[in-house]
Amino acid sequence: MNKIYKYFAAILLTGALLTPFAQLSAGNKDRSGQAGASELLINPWARSSGWGGANIASVKGLEGLFGNVAGTAHTKGTELIFTNTQWLKGSEVNINAFGLTQKIGQSGVIGLGIMSMNFGDIPIRTEDLPEGGIGNYSPSYMNINISYAKAFSSSIYGGINIKIISEVISDVSAQGIGIDAGIQYVTGPRENVRFGITLRNVGPTMSFSGDGLSIRSLLPGQESYFTLEQRSADFELPTQLAIGASYDFYIAEMHRLSLAGNFVSNSFNKDQFIVGAEYELKSYLMLRGGYTYEEGITEKSERTTAFTGPSAGFTVAVPLDKEKGSSIAIDYSYRATDPFSGTHSIGARINL
Repeated sequence: MNKIYKYFAAILLTGALLTPFAQLSAGNKDRSGQAGASELLINPWARSSGWGGANIASVKGLEGLFGNVAGTAHTKGTELIFTNTQWLKGSEVNINAFGLTQKIGQSGVIGLGIMSMNFGDIPIRTEDLPEGGIGNYSPSYMNINISYAKAFSSSIYGGINIKIISEVISDVSAQGIGIDAGIQYVTGPRENVRFGITLRNVGPTMSFSGDGLSIRSLLPGQESYFTLEQRSADFELPTQLAIGASYDFYIAEMHRLSLAGNFVSNSFNKDQFIVGAEYELKSYLMLRGGYTYEEGITEKSERTTAFTGPSAGFTVAVPLDKEKGSSIAIDYSYRATDPFSGTHSIGARINL
């Protein structure tokens, strides 16, 4: 009966994920640029981005808020992460991310994540003053994640993540909501075989509104002004479906080598294939690298993204209490780009 329950839960969760996706047209490169809130596609966490997010099936803990929310169910106690990302270094765009996951009860985990993008000060320019000189404005993008994940058994993990999306400048703003859902299946003699599936960024359309879309004009032949308000078109969220698998090789109890791969189906961009590897030495040192492939990425004339494919990173961890599994760690990742000088992320994490 226990085995039947596991299979039934896996089928039920997979069906719940695929049902909304059946309404979407995935992997259509002709729809590129028609979605908004593209910041939802940015991985702000240093550990998982080091191998390109190839660990959909094996991500554990807080970083599952981006990769696969089911992975947050592996949190053993409390996990906190703060990460700073220099996005496309040279563009002066910075991303700060903070997150917390907390185990509740025997098998549940709640999570909170905040991602904020800082674009710096941008000069205000108008038709009358195209050179600026009248001040600056600072766009503000923020995503707030609230999640719940659960271990349904020793093999099946599932979770759901609700995203609150905010995009604001001085006189125009847009708010929205999105939902992620995911499952992981773990098997093998040492729980070293993993499969995962996740659906990300499903939600209603968004639109901009505010005084910035209004124009004051003088009525012909009169001395009074009227306000003309322009309508902003709705835009959809950049929905994704990702399916992945991973396998862990254990060597002499001190070394672990993990190989992972994903297929990512995008509703408004090209589909992607991601492969990666991670080496771990006694939980103290981790080295990782990955490659993201999509159509045309190897040719500069055909590439439709600033990223060229390769990524790499490392983690240095210091155990605090081996019995409890608590530790502190520093994570770093690099993602190659052209133009700009790559994307650099560095984060600090605490496991209690």
